[in-house]
Parts: sequence; structure tokens; C-alpha cells
Amino acid sequence: MWQITSQKNGISALGLQRVLGLGAVYKTAWAMLHKLRRAMVRPGRDRLDGVVEVDEAFWGGEEIGVVGRQTEDKALIIIAAEEDGMGIGRIRMHTIPDASSASLHGFIQEAIEPGSTVRSDGWRGYLGLDGYVHDRQVQSHQQEGEHLLPRVHRVISLLKRWLLGTHQARSDKSIWTII
Repeated sequence: MWQITSQKNGISALGLQRVLGLGAVYKTAWAMLHKLRRAMVRPGRDRLDGVVEVDEAFWGGEEIGVVGRQTEDKALIIIAAEEDGMGIGRIRMHTIPDASSASLHGFIQEAIEPGSTVRSDGWRGYLGLDGYVHDRQVQSHQQEGEHLLPRVHRVISLLKRWLLGTHQARSDKSIWTII
């Protein structure tokens, strides 16, 4: 467990196999790693509350001829980061099939306590959010997005760094069975 949590870029199954001296038993290292990752998520945990930043991000390799949100192979991840003073409190993340209101609102209702303030970007899928105070941050041409939602963008950046470190040969949706 220490190896998984102490590495800045995470650890791959191959790296865990090497560290534990499992020889040629890659499947054992892979199974251990996935079981430990699942164990790190506590079922029935409390929902986030207070001020919570929410944004979505794509993960996957470059797709030829695809612009913006049009994607065939990338995973769409939604992330919520609780504000804790100037820092980041608890976080939640999940894959969603699309950036529609139904998907975004469903995640918010599952992850965030009603009555909390949900701070999002200007994406229209967040409109009509019932039961929450919606603080919609619309980006101007002079502003960069990470200044509007700094906590959630830091989490996205760290997640992508971790994924690149632990899944160097993978960029498809199949890795999301662990989250």
C-alpha cells in the first residue's frame, strides 16, 4: 500500500511486481494492485458539502479528425473537489457516458450534499441544477480556465500525471474499471 500511495506518478503492476520480487508472476501483481485500488474507495461515504468545484475532463490518446468534445475513444471523467480554505478537501470522480445534463446532474446528486454550492464552468449541461446553489464561472477570452476552478483543475492535472505514470501503454477507456 505504501508503494501505491507514496509514488508521485503512482505505480504500475510491472513496477509493483519488481518491487515485491514476484519474479515472472505479473498477474499476481496486477490483481493485487486492482484489489488495493478498489479497497481505497469507501462505499457509503459522506457526500461532499460546502463549496464544491465540478468539471469534466477527457482521457485518451489523440484522435485524428476529432475536434473538441467530439470523441469516439476517450473516457469522459467528471471530478468534484471540495473547497477547504485555500486548499482541496475531499474529492469524487467518476466516468460518465456524455456531458449531458442527465449525466452531470446525476453525478452531482450522488456526490454532493443538497444545499451545497456547486461551482462549475459555463458548460450548458450544468444549467437547471435543482437543490444546489449554482455558482457558474464563465471564462472570458483573457482568463485561463484553471483560475476559475483551481482545485478541480489541480486534481485533473494530478490524475492525468498519475495515469501517464501507471498506464504508460494505455490510453483507452478500459483503465476506468478501477475507478
